[in-house]
Amino acid sequence: MQLSSGKTIWGKPEMKPKIKLKICIDILMTAALLFLMPYELVGRAAHEWIGTEIFLLFILHHILNRKWTAHMFKGKYTKFRILQTILVAAIFISMIGYLIYFDGIKSDDFINSPYNTRQDSFSDRVVRGKILSSDGQVLAQTNVSEDGTETRNYPYSNMFSHVVGYDTNGKSGLESEANFTLLTSHSFFLTQMKNQFLNEKNTGDTVVSTLNANLQSIAYNALGDRRGAVVVMEPSTGKRLVEVSKPDFDPNTIGDNWDYLVNDENDSSLLNRATNGAYPPGSTFKVVTALDYFRKKGTFEGYNYLCEGSITLQDHTIHCYHNTVHGQENFYSAFANSCNCAFADIGVGLGGASLRETAENLLFNKSLPLNSYRTSSFSLDADSVTPLIMQTAIGQGNTLVSPMHMALITCAIANDGVLMKPYLIDEVVNDNGDSVKKTEPVAYKRLMSSNEANLLGKLMKQVVDSGTASALSGRSYTVAGKTGSAEFDEEGHSHSWFIGYSNVDDPDLVVAVIVENGGSGSEAAVPIAGQIFDAYHAS
Repeated sequence: MQLSSGKTIWGKPEMKPKIKLKICIDILMTAALLFLMPYELVGRAAHEWIGTEIFLLFILHHILNRKWTAHMFKGKYTKFRILQTILVAAIFISMIGYLIYFDGIKSDDFINSPYNTRQDSFSDRVVRGKILSSDGQVLAQTNVSEDGTETRNYPYSNMFSHVVGYDTNGKSGLESEANFTLLTSHSFFLTQMKNQFLNEKNTGDTVVSTLNANLQSIAYNALGDRRGAVVVMEPSTGKRLVEVSKPDFDPNTIGDNWDYLVNDENDSSLLNRATNGAYPPGSTFKVVTALDYFRKKGTFEGYNYLCEGSITLQDHTIHCYHNTVHGQENFYSAFANSCNCAFADIGVGLGGASLRETAENLLFNKSLPLNSYRTSSFSLDADSVTPLIMQTAIGQGNTLVSPMHMALITCAIANDGVLMKPYLIDEVVNDNGDSVKKTEPVAYKRLMSSNEANLLGKLMKQVVDSGTASALSGRSYTVAGKTGSAEFDEEGHSHSWFIGYSNVDDPDLVVAVIVENGGSGSEAAVPIAGQIFDAYHAS
């Protein structure tokens, strides 16, 4: 023991001050990391201070170990040193990869998740931003009273209730999808520093949606008091311009009416029928059957069928709508007249396996490129019996689909077979109106060839020119479409469907409409689509 020299203690060398400092820093970083993890226990302020401490200690750690870094590639590499280096490098790369993946790629998903309990902490320092329509109308905003009380306000009340959503008792719609953005502020940094010093909140970024307030109003009023949904999209970009669902609710009073809305099984007012409704597609499914026929036969030419108003195979009978007798038909006239008998015959010739393959090519039973949706269902296979194939080929049977999904299929037809990724957020701007982020249209998937899309478009154009959607003909613009009558009970009541697009030579607008218990497509859905097309082309 040599205490006087300070070099040995009980025969052991005394630890150098620099080494002591290194050990202390490493211990402090480890301890800080442990306290950093339980966010809910330490709180937001402590979490940020601890994070800053770790960052500073990390820098100091590397300064003190700069010689080790400098000698990393010097000296002899033994097996142990190689293993040690690989291990350290692997840990470092894993940490960087973790940060990039979760903070860069997946940050929005995690922060916007309804299971993320940290979301509310953002509102402690940021006033939730606005949601605007593409034509500059305020769809959602936070009003702040003199005493600091914040109230989320929806100027259009029920009109955008499902697509914009709500911010009470959880979140839905755009309020959920853009939650991270709305609670993020890109105000001028000096303004943010001043607000932090004064303990005042910053203003959240504004989300400029793709929604068109004028078209939304037209569609909303056209649907009236009837149940159903309307979807309007721009096929060349994927912009979602209109999304109406009824019955609806007032997001301004959802907190007061929550219990009633949640337990209301008759109206299901909280259900967004546009994206999560599940309906038999009716004759709109004939675009799928037609596509499958073309893929199997290579042409629509040469098909002939004598419609006598009904067809019976294996003791199962299918009738044309209102038992209409269409007489001698080719493929084009059968499609234009929406002849159930002809398409039941076509479906049986194709078989369940072939129809399933084409349906799944069009995203039946598949994921859709949306944040919230109900997956469509298609049940045919190689073992399906003839009666079920007959029903399915005309859009009945067990097939269920949402209006949004039918709109996506129509978008692909209108866009030369390519489905653009649908989106609701066009741009994000800060409180000064400066652009933070702009959404660029991107292709999602090719659902069919350009030739196939062109041929389906010709079939749909004939539906308007001389078939069940002739009410849309003779206007200043051209329309291609398909009507549908989807039976939903044994008494023969049916939902009214229409899918189609305008300006056939250069498609600009896709419309999908369903009216629950509306009868035939030409009765209820077509007039609604007509009002939307008229309003769009009048502007």
